[in-house]
Amino acid sequence: MTPKSSPPSRIVIQHPEPVVDGGSYAIKRCVGDTVDFSVDIFRDGHDLLRATVRYREPGSRKWREAELTQVDAQIDGVRWAGSFAVDHAGLWLYDVEAWTDRFGTWREELRRKVAAEQPDLAGELSEGVLMLQEIAAGASKKSRKLIERDLTILADAELDQELRCQIALQHDLYELAELEQPRLDATNLEHPLELDVARELACFGSWYELFPRSWGGLRGVEAQLPALAELGFDVIYLPPIHPIGHTNRKGRDNTLTAAPGDPGSPWAIGDWTGGHDTIHADLGTVDDLRSLTAAAGVHKLEIALDFAIQCSADHPWLTEHPEWFHRRPDGTLKYAENPPKKYQDIYNVNWDSRDWRGLWDALLEVVLQWVDCGVTVFRVDNPHTKPAAFWQWLIERVHRQNPDVIFLAEAFTRRAVMRHLAKIGFSQSYTYFTWKNSRWDLTEYVSELAYSGEQEYFRPNFFANTPDILHEYLQDGGRPAFEARLVLAATLSPSYGIYSGFEQFENIPASEGSEEYLHSEKFELHERALDGPLLPMIRTINLARRAHPALQRLSNITFLETENEALIAYAKQRDGDLVITVVNVDPHSTQEGLTIIPAHLGLPPVFTVHDLLSDESFQWRIGPNYVRLEPGVRQAHMLAVGPA
Repeated sequence: MTPKSSPPSRIVIQHPEPVVDGGSYAIKRCVGDTVDFSVDIFRDGHDLLRATVRYREPGSRKWREAELTQVDAQIDGVRWAGSFAVDHAGLWLYDVEAWTDRFGTWREELRRKVAAEQPDLAGELSEGVLMLQEIAAGASKKSRKLIERDLTILADAELDQELRCQIALQHDLYELAELEQPRLDATNLEHPLELDVARELACFGSWYELFPRSWGGLRGVEAQLPALAELGFDVIYLPPIHPIGHTNRKGRDNTLTAAPGDPGSPWAIGDWTGGHDTIHADLGTVDDLRSLTAAAGVHKLEIALDFAIQCSADHPWLTEHPEWFHRRPDGTLKYAENPPKKYQDIYNVNWDSRDWRGLWDALLEVVLQWVDCGVTVFRVDNPHTKPAAFWQWLIERVHRQNPDVIFLAEAFTRRAVMRHLAKIGFSQSYTYFTWKNSRWDLTEYVSELAYSGEQEYFRPNFFANTPDILHEYLQDGGRPAFEARLVLAATLSPSYGIYSGFEQFENIPASEGSEEYLHSEKFELHERALDGPLLPMIRTINLARRAHPALQRLSNITFLETENEALIAYAKQRDGDLVITVVNVDPHSTQEGLTIIPAHLGLPPVFTVHDLLSDESFQWRIGPNYVRLEPGVRQAHMLAVGPA
């Protein structure tokens, strides 16, 4: 083996943070965020080091740099930290570069010897002269001129040693030398790390889910956009808008036989008029969808479409591409199931088809078609029942053409699977929030999302209800339960959503013990209107979320002691903004207790809080503060902290 022309680097770089699975997947941030970075850097001996975090934006070959500085240098000295900002969406790269600070090491040794009053420093000064001559030779014209000016004094052995040392130790010379000296022994990470930057909506937004057929089709939805914008929503999510199959169509309340006029489930996609690439004739046309997305943009809203990969028995793909479906030996197809639920009106595709590439390409074409119509948000139905490799491929291909497209994963499944979907590209994820209703459960779960490492790649979306999930807490708690869950969803998570009917306190289950709605909108037409009694509170909360940066991120939460298990309290801080939320999670009884404000929040001994829900102001203080929350009167506080 032929030896290298130079020995291996003596610098060791370890444990960069943040990373996901050792760098196997990208960390996630949003446009405008600052990436805080740290890493262990050291070498043998006592030479000083310098380091930067290098980062490169999408499509650029030029690396930018931000200086890394030692953390707790007097204690340990191996941890370095710095930060950089990201200003547009796409896949960024970041890396570390560390090098031996030759001039800084010499300067520090000289400083210590001068401080020790060593009499003869001629040898040390001669080393500095040689080093500065080498630096000047490779420096810019302006820097070289300034360095050579000081070299004239340093190199003159006839001058007083004290004067020469003063020149050698001056800060201006140090800065020039640090800027211009070669990066001796420069070392990088084994490979650059990835940083997936999305637009702000991927991190923060308020979602409203509605069935277009209950609002007069796409044009009817468009007519509601001004009111939805006034309520402070950001995303209007539509379940599938495609033709619905007739074979095995479900009837009212999920019965197996549809009556004449029953519209069927929108998730039973496809009939003779078309499939995933077609809009149901009763809802409108492609032009109507383009009009809807354009009008939404005017009102600073976005339209999210459901992307459900399943087909009714009447879907054109069953005849055009029978190879995309798995048949039993007797030739029959097995309908979809998720025990104990059965979906007799839909069939799943065969991901192991010999023509799997054709299937993948067709699905990508469907998504890009709707993106071309102005849709840049997709709620993906049950992605955990499809190959992860497919999602990684599809999301990457879509982002090549439009990095602003957002994918929300509707995967209520094992945590490892949910985490993996987030790692491979999903912008947001549904969560277990619906089933977390006690103080302890909420504190544990949100702490996991915010501080376990998941925050680097998993962006939760706290939907308070869905067409499939009516939790018993809402069934039994009446209006106070809806108010509590609304406040919790909207203040714990930067992204949250409600399904229409929430504002009307709809809470009748299909049967005892069921989370399905009685007379579910999935199987019948409803006549909807934006007139629910909870809408004023929803608007107040949505506008408060926009006004307060503290409510727009996840990993800035501090849970507070309340001395009452029925009261949950937490503070969020960001960019000088602080909001304290206290919620009574008992919808049936008045609860009171003390909310403890810790000193480490940095507040003065006494301060003013303004309740964003009631428009009242109170004096609070570091330490205990009395809270009383009575269902039907006041279910929660949202307290913006102001000057005392």
